[in-house]
Amino acid sequence: MKIADARVITCGPGRNFVTLRLETEDGLYGLGDATLNGRELAVASYLEDHVIPLLIGRDARRIEDIWQLLYKGAYWRRGPVTMTAIAAVDTALWDIKGKALNAPVYQLLGGASRDGVLVYGHANGDTIDATLESVARHIEQGYRAVRAQCGVPGLSKVYGIASGGRYEPAAAGLPEESRWSTEPYLRIVPQLFEALRQHFSPELHLLHDVHHRLSPIEAARLGKALEPHHLFWLEDPTPAENQASFRLIRQHTTTPLAVGEVFNSIYDCHQLIQEQLIDYIRTTVVHAGGISHMRKVAALAELHQVRTGSHGATDLSPVCMAAALHFDLSVHNFGIQEHMPHAPETERVFRHAYTFADGMMHPGDAPGLGVEIDETAAAAFPYKRAYLPTARLLDGTMHSW
Repeated sequence: MKIADARVITCGPGRNFVTLRLETEDGLYGLGDATLNGRELAVASYLEDHVIPLLIGRDARRIEDIWQLLYKGAYWRRGPVTMTAIAAVDTALWDIKGKALNAPVYQLLGGASRDGVLVYGHANGDTIDATLESVARHIEQGYRAVRAQCGVPGLSKVYGIASGGRYEPAAAGLPEESRWSTEPYLRIVPQLFEALRQHFSPELHLLHDVHHRLSPIEAARLGKALEPHHLFWLEDPTPAENQASFRLIRQHTTTPLAVGEVFNSIYDCHQLIQEQLIDYIRTTVVHAGGISHMRKVAALAELHQVRTGSHGATDLSPVCMAAALHFDLSVHNFGIQEHMPHAPETERVFRHAYTFADGMMHPGDAPGLGVEIDETAAAAFPYKRAYLPTARLLDGTMHSW
C-alpha cells in the first residue's frame, strides 16, 4: 500500500477547485480537496513543490503518522495554506483506506451515529419580502433549516445576497469592493427575523451569518435583539482572532453562536470551546487539516457540549462535501451541515454518491468517500484567477468583508 504517484488537478467548473489525487502501488487511488478560496494556487504549489516529494514510497495506511509528518515535520506549523494541503493528503488517504477495505469512510470512523445529516440552505433577497419568498422556495425543496440574509437599505452590495441567480462571491478579476455601515444593518436584521417568524412555522430552523462584521458589543446587541425569534444560530458575529472577546457577547445574549469557518486548527478554537463561549464549531475538513484533525476538534467540543456545524459553501468541492458528510454522520456531537448546491458544471466534473432528501443528506455507501473526478471534463474548465470581495466603511476605512 505504498504511495506510488501523486498529482494536483486544478480546474474551474463554475468556480476554481484544487484536487489532490494519490495513487498506491496496487492501483488504488484517493482524492482530497485542496481548495483555498481566492488563494488556490498557493496550495497547489505547496503540494507540488513541498508535500508530494515527501509522500512517494510511504505506506498509505499510516494516516496519522503522515499527518504528523506534514504538520510537525514542516517546522512552520498551521496557517490556511499548510493546513489545506495537509487536509488534501489526509482526505485522500481516508478515501484510499475505505476503498482498500471496501467500506464507506464513515464506517471506518466508528459507523453512523444517526440516520442522516441535517443541512441548511441559503435564502436571500434584496428586501425582506424577497427573502421571505426565497425561504418559501427552500421549504418547498425540502429544507428544514434555512440561513436568511437580506439587503440593507442604503447599501448597494451586501454579503450573502445574490445579484441574479445563485450566490457565488468569488469573481474573476481583481477584488470587487463594497461599502458597509453597521447601524442600518442592526436595524434591518431584527425586522427580517420578525417577519420570518410571522410567516413560517416555529419548527423551521432559522440561521443568520454576520460574516465577522460587528464589534463584540454590537454583536451582543444584535444577539439580544434576535432572542425573541429563536435563531438556530448567529454565525461569525465578530472576528475571532481574539477568542476572549466572545465573553462579552455571552454576557448579554442567549442567542446560540457559531464560529470557525476560517479556523485551520484546534488552537484557533480551544478557548472558545473550553470556556463554552460558542455553541457550534464550524471548522471544515478542507481548511482544518482533514478528517483526522476534525475528529480531534469534535472530541474537544463534545467534552464542553459544543456541537459541530461545518462550513459547506461552494468553495468546498464535492470531494470535501463528501468528506464532511462522512464526518457528520459519525460524530456524536454533530449539529448541522451547511449545504450550497454546486453549479451544474461542477456536478459534471465531480460525480458523487451523496444525496439530499427531506432536509437531510447522506454520504452514501460507496467505498471510500464516494466521489470520482472526470479529468477529461475537468480539463475543459481551466483555472481562472478569482478573488473574494473586499469591504470598506462609508468613510473608506478597510473593514471585514
